[in-house]
Amino acid sequence: MVRLPLTPAEVERGARLGALLRQARGERSMLHTALDAGVSPETLRKIESGRVATPAFPTIAAIAAVLGLSLDVVWAEIN
Repeated sequence: MVRLPLTPAEVERGARLGALLRQARGERSMLHTALDAGVSPETLRKIESGRVATPAFPTIAAIAAVLGLSLDVVWAEIN
């Protein structure tokens, strides 16, 4: 399967998502946050850095739940 290049808007939205998650995580360990969400620390690192600009919805839902963020807030912040 060939993946189409991301649009500038998708890249920007990914950067906003990463910044939101980093801010919400605060001083909490990336390792503990990732493990509590059931994702790999590398996946969380890529999302927070914007390298994965369009992560899967279940992944974001799990991370948001661990960080105490509602999906409504996440959606409002990134759009």
